[in-house]
Amino acid sequence: MSGRHAAPGPADRTASELTSDKTVPAVSLAEDPEWWRHAVVYQIYPRSFADANGDGIGDIPGILSRVGYLRDLGVDAVWLSPFYPSALADGGYDVDDYRDVDPRLGTLDDFDAMVAALHELGIRVIVDIVPNHTSNRHEWFREALASPPGSAARDRYIFRDGLGPDGSQPPADWISLFGGPAWEPVGDGQWYFHLFAREQPDLNWDNREVRDDFLTTLRFWSDRGVDGFRIDVAHALAKHLGEELPDQATLDELPREGGHPLWDRNEVHDIYAEWRQVFNEYSPPRTAVAEAWVEPHRRPRYASPEGLGQAFNFDLLEADFDGDAFRRVVDFNLDLAAQSGSSSTWVLSNHDVVRHATRYGLALPDDPDERRGAAWLLAGGPEDELDRERGLRRALAATLFLLGLPGSAYLYQGEELGLHEVADIPADQRQDPTFFRNPGVDVGRDGCRVPIPWEREGPSFGFGAGAPHLPQPAWFEDHAVSAQDGDPDSPLALYRAALRLRRELRTAEELEWVESSGQLVHFRRPNGWEVATNFGSEPVALPEGEVLLASSPVQGFLLPAETTVWLRRSR
Repeated sequence: MSGRHAAPGPADRTASELTSDKTVPAVSLAEDPEWWRHAVVYQIYPRSFADANGDGIGDIPGILSRVGYLRDLGVDAVWLSPFYPSALADGGYDVDDYRDVDPRLGTLDDFDAMVAALHELGIRVIVDIVPNHTSNRHEWFREALASPPGSAARDRYIFRDGLGPDGSQPPADWISLFGGPAWEPVGDGQWYFHLFAREQPDLNWDNREVRDDFLTTLRFWSDRGVDGFRIDVAHALAKHLGEELPDQATLDELPREGGHPLWDRNEVHDIYAEWRQVFNEYSPPRTAVAEAWVEPHRRPRYASPEGLGQAFNFDLLEADFDGDAFRRVVDFNLDLAAQSGSSSTWVLSNHDVVRHATRYGLALPDDPDERRGAAWLLAGGPEDELDRERGLRRALAATLFLLGLPGSAYLYQGEELGLHEVADIPADQRQDPTFFRNPGVDVGRDGCRVPIPWEREGPSFGFGAGAPHLPQPAWFEDHAVSAQDGDPDSPLALYRAALRLRRELRTAEELEWVESSGQLVHFRRPNGWEVATNFGSEPVALPEGEVLLASSPVQGFLLPAETTVWLRRSR
């Protein structure tokens, strides 16, 4: 079909035809050493994906049991949030041992089997590395507590003498990112520093032993077949505290770039240059992507080929559902990617933020600096303030827009099911330390980490035989995989169709804007692939071309409100 004709919506041709053959042929993982430049990466939060042993916690065998689902979805890679031994003081980001699997989640043999199964299907594996801090149960930290001040064991971490004649006062009045003091006493006049929870003591990256140990960890997982790494808090490793510590008010006023005592120091890139040497020992080279919340002009250095190679941009995640905002974000980040020689990364949801279907269904906050959904969560998630249908419609439109962009796309488990944030988790069942350390201020991130639904029925909607570690709402029934599988109108069908078609249409990392007006944003890729999104609340004229896919049903010559279409025009 070409020209301006009645366009088939997902219920007619697009999703149903594109997902009718679910067999994705296996590919050689060595065929494309730059796969990461254009990959669709699916983030798995292991404890909430699939539970194979029925203890209520998702596990590695659970992931293995669902590799067929990942194949059918059409992703290029999976990224596993931490699966290491942990007390779960921060959802697994408090790591006891960087070179093992939490016994509740499986064994190293289970991990190897999962990697082999994914690789057989042409799906690569990325694992989370948490280098800023260990857990307080890590053997190094236990040794530090058992050793005297000034010892080599304590030098692996950031210990300081307390103030006052007996050291009973903290070295500074700093506040941790999770609330509460950032310095914790150990009972002998010294205190240790933790950016996050007290169970997460920060490492001293000036210590050569720390640096060498992480090089060993990178090789350990690379040798097991891991294809890449996501680097948690990549901008915080290098620190310079000096003899005199500023107070919190002074610290808050310092620019967060280059010379800040805690954030985005220039010398952090010396660490990543060493990591790059390790990555390049392998064929193909291992990849890495930085989670670096830095000033945008500082991002390219993290993404440079001499460093990690890629860095997240969270700008679309933070943008309102607005055409002008989306276009500015795309222009800016494509320019940044060109500066570093990397490709851009596009993200709308992850394990740390309110799901984008919910964000887009809420009114804009009065405070422009407030994260969308924060006040709604604090209020208990009032249903009358959330337009679920509109939020999902916008979310699907934004996702189809994102998947049409040059670069790589990161999806978060459950977004392909159209899941909203779970707001009404009882206080006694919450787990996020931010909830407990900031009462009445921050509800935390549990609402996007609730185990996802696989079946319409059962005590945990098919997640596992036991009660899930976070409670699931009744409305999950209609979002379950089994409820959507085979339904061409479902979000799952749209995601499957989009990922299959994206692979077919993949082209050079270029984009050309097509002149448009109002809230219509329209761009063209080099092979005749075009993407048009109506960000407005009223229909607009449908651009010419063969409609390949639409986020909402399209009929006649109009592009509905809050809808994205993929088009093909003759070259």
